[in-house]
Amino acid sequence: MSEAVLDIRDLRVSYQDGSTAVDGLSLSVAPGEIVALVGESGSGKSTAALAVLGLLPASAAVSGSVVLTGRDVLDLRGEQLRKLRGPAAGMIFQEPMTALNPLRTIGFQLAEAIRNHDLPRRRHRHYHPRCVELLERVEVPEPAARLKQYPHQLSGGLRQRVMIAIALAAGPKLIIADEPTTALDVTVQQQILDLLRDIRAQEGTATLLITHNMGVVADVADRVLVLRSGRLVEQAPATELFSSPQADYTRELLAAVPQLGSFTHDPAPEEQAKPVLALSEVVVEYGGRRAVDRVSLEVAAGEIVGLVGESGSGKTTLGNCALGLAIPKSGTVEVLGGPLPRGTGRSARAVRRRIGAVFQDPASSLDPRMTVAQTVAEPLVVHTSAGRGERRRRVRELLDAVELPEAMLSRYGHELSGGQRQRVSLARALVLGPDLLIADEPTSALDVSVQASVLEVFRRLHEEFGFGCLFVSHDLAVVDSLCDRVAVLRSGELVEHGPAEVVLRTPQHPYTQALLLSSPVPDPELQRARRVALSTPDPAA
Repeated sequence: MSEAVLDIRDLRVSYQDGSTAVDGLSLSVAPGEIVALVGESGSGKSTAALAVLGLLPASAAVSGSVVLTGRDVLDLRGEQLRKLRGPAAGMIFQEPMTALNPLRTIGFQLAEAIRNHDLPRRRHRHYHPRCVELLERVEVPEPAARLKQYPHQLSGGLRQRVMIAIALAAGPKLIIADEPTTALDVTVQQQILDLLRDIRAQEGTATLLITHNMGVVADVADRVLVLRSGRLVEQAPATELFSSPQADYTRELLAAVPQLGSFTHDPAPEEQAKPVLALSEVVVEYGGRRAVDRVSLEVAAGEIVGLVGESGSGKTTLGNCALGLAIPKSGTVEVLGGPLPRGTGRSARAVRRRIGAVFQDPASSLDPRMTVAQTVAEPLVVHTSAGRGERRRRVRELLDAVELPEAMLSRYGHELSGGQRQRVSLARALVLGPDLLIADEPTSALDVSVQASVLEVFRRLHEEFGFGCLFVSHDLAVVDSLCDRVAVLRSGELVEHGPAEVVLRTPQHPYTQALLLSSPVPDPELQRARRVALSTPDPAA
């Protein structure tokens, strides 16, 4: 396509170990078009995106053609590539916290992105008005003040907006968005998607969207290309692909997506089990700011309670209270029938061994110096007197329970996929047979098929061990598929609480209603209707 902003033909990328990451991919993106590239982890999506900007490592063998705004990227080197990046294409990386420089202010990094493509190059202070304009463009509040801040001082949603502003700094013809909404809550995710649509409408910018979230694809994409093991298995307009997928793999991907409202829930037992976690009027403050405001919540033995809300609503803080990692200013935290003990004495250790935790990012919560066997066995070493043989037997049992092969025992965290790391985290959390599990966003960064398998393992382990669980998540469909009750937090306050069937079907609070409308579904027609409903003011409000 001569008019295409991006035209890839027969792209092949392989590495020295003999693996092929991309095998004969062809695609094009026209001006103003949003094309989604989807598939499981390892399907080659991000490799293809890096090839567009000439960012693949020297060890990669690349063939085919990648024509970006009329020039073949594979023929360019050094300064030629640098000049093309920015004006031709801007990149929005998956994790802005690692993509942004923690030692530089937002203003410096924005000015640097402008200066790299501005001749003659001037001092950074001359770019201040343009930096403010860019932050206003991506709807960052108080843009002038934000320029003086560092990335760690911004929320996840604001950091992602800054990444988009940097990508727009040189006026690109194409935006490559690599998982731009991963780990964002549904309302912030909706704002980012609205922003991408707005940029397309006003600037006519083309977008190559790389994502595993099929609800996001249904919301914004014009066309969809499905990759599997580096090969293109299907491509079609979004409406056609979701309504009548042709490839078996595409149907498998769509079937793995949990759909809000499609799950049935068992009625609550007449006699409630004793609580394994009881929070009463809990208040937590940081630097004078109230993160949790008089929250009372219980988790019964064998029950899974979902905790949902936007970023900054206090979900993780409340989970940390249950783990003793956050100390309430007032209120009480009772675990397993008594106050949560502090210190490192025998009684505190006895209680803590009965509490498990699964953290959001297993890549950072697993010790990189420990093998899988050492990681899973660590709680046994700390809390029991079990000998080496007993520990080895128990570790193998748990590895089998989370459906990982024994060959994984000698591997390190960086040698595992995201789904495998999360399974190891589950095994470590359950190796002592806890009565209470705190799970903080355990599936947020996993693609749909891996998420489905991890959730299935989670359900089976819950039936086997019978633990009570506080399940923190921003994915309402996952909460619907898993939880007995749901609690909704907003700005530290509990605004709605009840059986999942009630809260997620007939919510009473306007905030819960907005959360449900903001949660994308894998159906373009339904998603358009939901977007209209979300943008229409409620006359009763």
